[in-house]
Amino acid sequence: MNLKDYIAKVEDYPEEGVTFRDITPLMANGEAFHYATEQIVEYARSLKVDLVAGPEARGFIIGCPVAYALEIGFVPVRKPNKLPRETVEVNYDLEYGSNTLTMHKDAVKPGQRVLIIDDLLATGGTIKATIDLIEALGGVVAGCAFLIELEDLKGKEQLAGYEYKTLMTY
Repeated sequence: MNLKDYIAKVEDYPEEGVTFRDITPLMANGEAFHYATEQIVEYARSLKVDLVAGPEARGFIIGCPVAYALEIGFVPVRKPNKLPRETVEVNYDLEYGSNTLTMHKDAVKPGQRVLIIDDLLATGGTIKATIDLIEALGGVVAGCAFLIELEDLKGKEQLAGYEYKTLMTY
């Protein structure tokens, strides 16, 4: 299945000069969404992961069905003031500015193997911040998975030394 057939191209969004790759048509098509999810599930099985983590919000959309299929837990990685208990946090740079991510302090136990899932690998800032959170808690980042990689933004440089899989590249 050619998953690129289910990705909409939106010019000048969220700002002029940017080409946004919209995954909502893929999510709206049951067969395409199932196929993409299964590709990541197979990758996760090969890594023998204990948990799936995903940054909000699209990491939730892809990560939750993968965790469900594997019958393992899902760890949400959120923006500040979105989690109700004690958190750890990290500040990071984005393609369009900077941000902070948080995770519950007890979300990952030392030695647990975690697969990080997000919709898109661009500059790698969000994923690197997620890696830093997991490792700060003693977790092992077994790998990362993305629907899309924007190769020209060189996000894979942030993933040096980590396994990762992308289903589509632009």
